[in-house]
Amino acid sequence: MTAPSTAPAAGRGGRWIQQWDPEDETFWNETGEKIARRNLLFSVFSEHIGFSIWTMWSVLVLFMGPKYGLTPADKFMLTSMVTLVGAVVRVPYTFAVAVFGGRNWTIISASLLLIPTIAAFVVMKPGTSFSTFLIVGLLAGIGGGNFASSMTNINAFFPLRKKGWALGLNAGGGNIGVPVIQLVALAIIGASGGPRVLLGIYIPLIVVAAVLAALYMDNLASVKNDTGAAKDAAKDAHTWIMSFLYIGTFGSFIGYSFAFGQVLQNQFGRTPLQAAYVTFIGPLLGSLIRPVGGWLADRYGGSKITLWNFVAMGAATAVLVFASMQKSLPLFTAAFVVLFVLSGLGNGSTYKMIPGIFQAKAVAKGLEGEEAAAYGRRLSGASMGLIGAVGALGGVGINLAFRQSFLSYGSGTGAFVAFLAFYAAAFVVTWAVYLRRPAAQPRANASTSEAKQQLSYAEV
Repeated sequence: MTAPSTAPAAGRGGRWIQQWDPEDETFWNETGEKIARRNLLFSVFSEHIGFSIWTMWSVLVLFMGPKYGLTPADKFMLTSMVTLVGAVVRVPYTFAVAVFGGRNWTIISASLLLIPTIAAFVVMKPGTSFSTFLIVGLLAGIGGGNFASSMTNINAFFPLRKKGWALGLNAGGGNIGVPVIQLVALAIIGASGGPRVLLGIYIPLIVVAAVLAALYMDNLASVKNDTGAAKDAAKDAHTWIMSFLYIGTFGSFIGYSFAFGQVLQNQFGRTPLQAAYVTFIGPLLGSLIRPVGGWLADRYGGSKITLWNFVAMGAATAVLVFASMQKSLPLFTAAFVVLFVLSGLGNGSTYKMIPGIFQAKAVAKGLEGEEAAAYGRRLSGASMGLIGAVGALGGVGINLAFRQSFLSYGSGTGAFVAFLAFYAAAFVVTWAVYLRRPAAQPRANASTSEAKQQLSYAEV
């Protein structure tokens, strides 16, 4: 196996690797793993900063007391719209890796984070209109796009047997940007600092992320100019089925990350400092456990872990409904943290399912070896951006559900009941599509390969 070349292709600047075959164990052990891990490390850092900027408004609203003139409904609307933009931009960010190259787009996407951060630094003061806050908040949504491009890029670097771990680590390292910015905010609030201090800390970090990506990351030529993969992925039913499941896992994680502090303030009367003492715990544990979810999926099958994870999420939500009705803050907080942990676990297992599903489809088509692996990498990488985008829309739904629940009932109980119903539906879909065994006797018009393909999904 020829070692990959990092020399620029003709007419292209930057670091380009022309040959990449991670499924070849000799290549992987001698050359590939070291390069893949280096790209993973700096991808994680850039995505981490992106998540922090995306979710900074979950923290900034805690600073915005009565003198800012915003109602609880205004704040939920603000965080909903930030989440919405973060979901929508994941689609073009997925295409961007094929257009510009993974390294090049990481540099660009990291640099773009300066726009919402500097804009927020300028307008964050009492007397600014709600519409201005909303516009600036929408700019922060671009930080949510970094996840999609990062996952698409890293998916191409690792062999199928390592994808659960690698994608879980990449996503978990990014997700942990949520509790980190909340912890930094806690320290600033505790020191009687203002929101501009928080924003001032992140501006130089953004520059560092862009510079490190430029110095240490690589582009894969095999991913370049394959925008057609996204169209093929969009036509595949499994892309949309997995999007639905990812609404339940990542949608929960990001939605609760934005809403947790506000729920504590509005339903339990916590002060900003009291809320900040608690809000980081759930996202922190949910982020740390995401690679564990990927590892468990590598070992036992992503569909099995995802199925039982939805059962546990439903149980935790039922406890939240009870705690909300009983106004029990300790039980409510504990159940919410457990739900965060489960959402992180499910994030890892659902994302591991994606490459497994497309690899199974490749085998069902009669493809073998590198041809099957290339087919799986191509479609799974493209589908990840679409799945990530739709999944993030779950965060929008969660914040809008809380907004309506507080407007209608004065508490979040109604929203939790709706979430419980969704987790039940996700359980049914996971079982019916990926774990239900076919009939013992296949239909006369069903091919043997189709039956084998359905059976194989239990292992994805």
